[in-house]
Parts: sequence; structure tokens; C-alpha cells
Amino acid sequence: MRICVIAEGCYPLVPGGVSSWLQELIQQMPQHEFVVWAIGAQEKQRGHFAYQLPPNVVQVLDVYLDSVTHETLHQNPRRYRLTQAQQKAVHDMLSSQNPDWSEIFGLFRDDRLKGVEFLLNRDFFRILKAICGESYPYVGFTDFFWNIRSMFLPLLYLLGCPPPEADLYHSVSAGYAGVLGSMAAGRFHKPYVLTEHGIYTREREEEILRTDWVPPHFKDLWINMFYMFTRCAYQSADRVTSLYLRASQTQQEIGCPTDKCAVIRNGVHIERFSGIPLKEPDGTIDIGAVVRIVPIKDIKTMLYAFSMVSAEMEKVRLHIMGPTDEDEEYYAECLQLQKDLELDNVTFTGRVDVAAYLRRIDFTLLTSISEGQPLAVLEAMAAGRPAVTTNVGCCRELLDGINDGIGQAGLCVPVMHQSELAEAMLTLCRDERMRRQMGENGKRRVAELYGHRQMIEHYLALYDEATASAAKRWMG
Repeated sequence: MRICVIAEGCYPLVPGGVSSWLQELIQQMPQHEFVVWAIGAQEKQRGHFAYQLPPNVVQVLDVYLDSVTHETLHQNPRRYRLTQAQQKAVHDMLSSQNPDWSEIFGLFRDDRLKGVEFLLNRDFFRILKAICGESYPYVGFTDFFWNIRSMFLPLLYLLGCPPPEADLYHSVSAGYAGVLGSMAAGRFHKPYVLTEHGIYTREREEEILRTDWVPPHFKDLWINMFYMFTRCAYQSADRVTSLYLRASQTQQEIGCPTDKCAVIRNGVHIERFSGIPLKEPDGTIDIGAVVRIVPIKDIKTMLYAFSMVSAEMEKVRLHIMGPTDEDEEYYAECLQLQKDLELDNVTFTGRVDVAAYLRRIDFTLLTSISEGQPLAVLEAMAAGRPAVTTNVGCCRELLDGINDGIGQAGLCVPVMHQSELAEAMLTLCRDERMRRQMGENGKRRVAELYGHRQMIEHYLALYDEATASAAKRWMG
């Protein structure tokens, strides 16, 4: 079977938890061919893959959102008028409601239309003026136009990219990837599977609420746009998976039909980590954070909290392990904060062999604002290292379990709470016996519930279910 995986902002362009998960998924299914449809942010990423592609990856189709700025028009662009059904669909889409996506997809089929051309269409302007008058009567039309252009031009550009043909489509997030999965599956009458590691829509909502570049009176429109993208994916998908029960319940609250939902836990190669010996006591406590240096991982709160720990303990070190080039401006801000706080005992290592580096670590740290089921925590648990995490995604479920009788594998604290984070770190720093017991608990929990082979078997079965479901749907 040829499977097209659709990855937004991750594999194979950017390393991280979702990317590593997808690399493992492909490697463990050598009986299938894979096409990777990768959505990147910037054209400069082209050709710079963060992973050695497995031999069963037969094609990479990479598209970049900033490419829309130099998209060329057709030499002789066709003048066209929207049908009534198309006008309604466009109106609903630009209003961030629930459009008839088949009408939207049809506009861009067979390279009939380019995104920039769509914005020059008279019907588009007429519809946009009507929406502005209906919903934003006190906002200048020019401001409204440029806001809508910023919102939808990336989507329109992607819709104009011909999808690769495959036997099954699997997007590893909602958002743009979910819309493309819906379009491709509908065009070729094939099954579509959606996996969410976090809840994409909620993550975008948090970012928009915090950002300064979206005017306050347009924030609801932006947020509703991402909810609209997610509902498109939920409606089109044959199966929708999440990593833990609470996430599945959130998907259903947003609008995913219950009978499509399934929970498939992440899995780790336990044997790769279970044999790593504990660090020999040397008088210094070493804390490790396996994390990308990006705002959603909240490295700044990590540094502030660790400065409190350093004020209480002399012999303690923090190793921040992960790529630094995804958001270079944020990385520079973190380095400046490290300097301002005079944290000479903090090291940004860049990318490392995590399994090898864990030999130096007493316990791990995660300060994310949003997560799904972080592989970094699972891998550390498999190596017998406890963790301090924020209470995001299923971190508390990983550390405390759900009535499994195993016991705690770490400490969970509120998001962005510097003092509680520092206190939790200090608790583990000062109590070696607690660290060892929590490490043993975590190792046992991963061995019983989070094996990699078990995860692969679940996805293989899911592909069969989705294929059967799609066959009935398209034949009916």
C-alpha cells in the first residue's frame, strides 16, 4: 500500500517529538511505501532534511508557505464567475464558518486557479465587502482586506498544489495538513486518517490570544478559521486518533463524531533506553530538558525557575538538549536571559544523542505550554529517570498513571508557574531515594503500557479499518 503522510511544520524538515514519531512509524512499516507531503514555513528549508529518510519513503513533496509571495499568475488568466453554490462556500469560508469544502476544493482542481488569482476575482471582492459590512461595519475595508489576505492566502496557495496520489492519506495534525488530507482523499476517493498529538486548534488559539500582530478585533476571526480547518478534517476523516482519553474528548467537543475516534498511545523502543545505567552520584545534580527551543516549550520560565534552584543549591546543572535553529530570534532571547540571570551552570547543547546523554542526567524537565504525549518524557521514564513537567497534555497521566497501582514517576506543576516549578526541582534534587523510586515506577509503567511494537500494530489495524470504512462510503 502507498501511504501519503501529510506533515505540517515538522517531518522531515524540523526535528522534534512528532517528527521522531513519524520517522519511527515509517521505519517500522517496511511493507508499505510512503509519500511525505511536507508543509514548511520558509523556502530556505528546501533540501535541508533533519532526518535520513527510510528506504520505503519513495517521494517527498515539500511546499513552503512563504512561496506564495512569489507565486506567478497564469499567462492568460481565465476570467470566471462563481456559481451560487461557490459564492456561498466562499462567503462561509471567509467568515470562518462551515463551508461546503467540496465547492472550495473544486475551484482549485486541475490547476484551474491560483491563490493570488482568487484574490483578484470580482466575486471575491464583492463577497468580502458584504462580509465587512455585515460583521465589521466600523472597520475600514482596506484593513479588513489585508487581514483576510493574511489569513487565507497560505491556504489558497496550498489548495493550488496538486496532491500526490496514494492508497491512503494520513495527516499528523489538523490545520492546513488536515484540509489537504481532506482534499486529496476526496479527489481520489481514498481513506483518510487524522492523528493529533496535541489539539491543534487549541494550540493555535493560545498563540493568537498571546500575539501582538493580530489586531484584537480580528482575533476571534483567526481563531474561528483554525476551528473551521479542524472541523473540515474531522468531517472528512475515516478515523481520528489522539494519544490519550482527555484529548479524544476534546476532539468530540469540537465536533468530531464519536464513532470515528480512537486513542492510540505513543510507544518507545524500551530496549534502547531500559539498559542505560543511572548516573553515579558525584555531588552535583544534573537536570536534562530534551526540547526544541521555541516559545511553546516556554524555555524562559525554565530559566527563571532554574535560577531560583541555583540560588538554593550550589551544585546543580541544567542541560537543555535540542535544536536551536527553528526560532533563532527566540533562541537569542533565551541566551540573553541566561546571561542576565548569570546562569553559568546552564548549557544549550544543540541536538544530541538523547540515549547517550541520559547517562549524565539525574532527572528530566519539561516546561511546555502545550503538549500531547511527549516522547522525551516517555524515553526518560524508560531509562528510569523521573521528570518534572507542566500539567499539559497527558503529562500527569504519564507521571501518576490511571489506577495502575504503580506510583508516581515524577512531579507535575501548573503552566508558567516559576516558584512551583522551582520547588518541584528542588524536591527531586534533594531526595535521591525519591528519584530512584520514581524512576523505577516510570520504567515499569512504560514497559507495561507504552511499547513501540504495540503502537505500530494499532496503526496497522487502524489503516485496515479506515480502508474498509472509505470503501463503503465512496461506494454508497
